[in-house]
Amino acid sequence: MNTRHNERCSFCGRERKDVRILISGLSGQICDACVEQAIQIVEEEVRKKSKNLNLDGVKTLVPLEIKTFLDQYVIGQDEAKKHIAVAVYNHYKRLKSRKRTDDDVEIEKSNILLVGETGTGKTLLARTIARILHVPFTIVDATVLTEAGYVGEDVESILTRLLQAADYNVEIAEKGIVFIDELDKIARKSDNPSITRDVSGEGVQQGLLKLLEGSTVNVPPQGGRKHPEQKMVSIDTKNILFICGGAFDGIERKIGHRLNTRVVGFNSAKETEHIDRDNLLQYIAPQDLKAYGLIPEIVGRLPVLTYLQPLDRAALRNILTEPKNALIKQYQELFGIDGVELTFEDEVLEFIVDKAIEFKLGARGLRAICEAIMTDVMFETPSGNTKKVVITLSYAKEKLETVNANKLKAA
Repeated sequence: MNTRHNERCSFCGRERKDVRILISGLSGQICDACVEQAIQIVEEEVRKKSKNLNLDGVKTLVPLEIKTFLDQYVIGQDEAKKHIAVAVYNHYKRLKSRKRTDDDVEIEKSNILLVGETGTGKTLLARTIARILHVPFTIVDATVLTEAGYVGEDVESILTRLLQAADYNVEIAEKGIVFIDELDKIARKSDNPSITRDVSGEGVQQGLLKLLEGSTVNVPPQGGRKHPEQKMVSIDTKNILFICGGAFDGIERKIGHRLNTRVVGFNSAKETEHIDRDNLLQYIAPQDLKAYGLIPEIVGRLPVLTYLQPLDRAALRNILTEPKNALIKQYQELFGIDGVELTFEDEVLEFIVDKAIEFKLGARGLRAICEAIMTDVMFETPSGNTKKVVITLSYAKEKLETVNANKLKAA
């Protein structure tokens, strides 16, 4: 029998009076805190082993199943969903393919570039596709990248994130998928020579070339700048699929200029009457990206080019209520945790959509507007006895008027 002196956790050493529960065994005790930590360790080990499973034992979703899953979270954008679904499916097929002889056809990867206005769902598509992948997936931001030797992150830091997502298993990381957001922010700023270096523009594009095309890269496993004393990890990017996204603000002017200059002669009216002037992005071509500031080598290594449609009124209205993680459902879940039933009048939803269109913020603006309306009621409700809250049109207008609309427009 344990004496009072020995009534302490055999793992962390804390005494019975310092813990909530102390479980006794044949030759020791364990406290509730160590039990919780042990559960986390077990779950982490199970997750690591599941990541190391051979892909031959993993059911690969066909493109139609992948798109159906994306439809549950992302409204519209069928064209972009198809391209992503096909790319991910082909990526799995490449990874599952056996070693081939020199006479067999070698399947090359097809990196993707998604072009769309802000708030159309580029990053949401990437985050959603990560939910169903059986390979490591990471999202990185191109805006923080600079040339080697300058303040910022090296291009190789992209692979550091992927290596961390694979629990530092190089073999698994070499089969992963990387989403590079804000690619347009590293476009060449100007064709004119300058006395200052464009350290976050063309230089970064040159650094990305070796990653996109497939080469062996030395990566600092813990991130940060490379230095001679640091241990490096070699990663082959040949089988890493890159999906890039960017708003490319103003590229419509490049597209419009190209479409107009190609129209010559008496048939010009016939050729231009089918062009949708309100959505020129659907006519985007590689030469437009080059004119915008991407170097030809980068454009050539992103062979699949697709676009995201601007969100119309109907799409914005559906985004509020239709997806699994719709904004209205999120607020109702938040209030439901406190035992409060939350409902919105239909007129309020129409009002929110009108404001999002007015501020030209896309889907991202819906949350900003909802937060402006809901902040006060979320502040007051938990401290009261209210069991039901109804958001009316008059309340929504009143709360939105108290917010500086310029802040929303600048968001």
